[in-house]
Amino acid sequence: MNIQSEIEYFSDLGVIDKARFVTRLIFEIAEEAKVGSGDGSDALRLRFANELNQRLARFGYQLMSEDPARPQDDVMIRMLLGGRADKQIERMVQNAYRRVLGNFESFDTTVLLKGH
Repeated sequence: MNIQSEIEYFSDLGVIDKARFVTRLIFEIAEEAKVGSGDGSDALRLRFANELNQRLARFGYQLMSEDPARPQDDVMIRMLLGGRADKQIERMVQNAYRRVLGNFESFDTTVLLKGH
C-alpha cells in the first residue's frame, strides 16, 4: 500500500467525507479485532483496536468541529498505515482500511448542518 497516495486521497476529501471515512474505519477495525486467532494474542489485538478507535473517534470529532489543533491528515494516515512490529496488528489495520477504501463513495459534501 502506497502511503503517499493514501495521504493524497484522504487529503482531497471534504471535511464530512473525511469524517465519514474515519467513522467507517472505526467500524471495520472493530470487526477485524473480533476475528480471533486462538494464539493468545486476542487481548492485545482488542486493546490495540480499542485504543486506535479512541484516537480515530477523537479525530472524527475534531474534523466535525473544525478544530484547528487536530492532527494533520498525513499524520493520521501514517499512524494508520505505517509499519508495525506486530505484523498481525498491521494486517488488521490494513485489511480494515482496504475495505473502507474499496466501498467508500465520496459525496463531495462541504456543508455542515449546524443548528439542525
